[in-house]
Amino acid sequence: MKTILYIAASPRGQMSQSGKLAERYLASRQAIDPDVRVDRLDLWAADLPDFDGDKAAAKMTFFGVGEMDATRQSAWDQIVEITRRFTEADEYVLSVPMWNGSIPYKLKQYIDIITQPGLLFGFDPENGYSGLLRGKEARVFYTSGVYAPGAPAKYGADHHSTYLGWWLDFIGVTEVETVRFQPSLLTADPAGDQERALDRAANLTRQPA
Repeated sequence: MKTILYIAASPRGQMSQSGKLAERYLASRQAIDPDVRVDRLDLWAADLPDFDGDKAAAKMTFFGVGEMDATRQSAWDQIVEITRRFTEADEYVLSVPMWNGSIPYKLKQYIDIITQPGLLFGFDPENGYSGLLRGKEARVFYTSGVYAPGAPAKYGADHHSTYLGWWLDFIGVTEVETVRFQPSLLTADPAGDQERALDRAANLTRQPA
């Protein structure tokens, strides 16, 4: 059975525009493949730990800094358990509103927790970083109130899709499809633009993976 991990990065629940796009995609996907399993991760309801000093110290042991003592091992075990849910999924669906030109802090916290050496990436002094995930896919739904690609700088900048695209590539997820509803406020036809974005989300299920 194929598992989709749906990561909801907006706190707005059913009012979330990015969430509506993701849900439209998931409904279309399950209509085509009823056996697909959707694991929903609401980052605002999840008990995400701080990436504190013990966890940082445990991470650095993989780079030859310090020793993995009992305290650090316990911290690392917590990271591994959270990351397992991510690595066991076959596909990732992310609903991501733009916050201050970038991603919501809860999503950044989650990324900082799971993006660890030996789990999502490797490192070699000669060859640098390498993503460890193989055969994974991602569908990312981006929304913003004012920013739009190609808009003048006075309407904002995109450290949103650029960062998330970089991160997915960094961990080895190269099969990525995106849908944007940008802007959602400064548009002549918000209802029509929203419906067209929802159609694009549903149509992703008919694109070859």
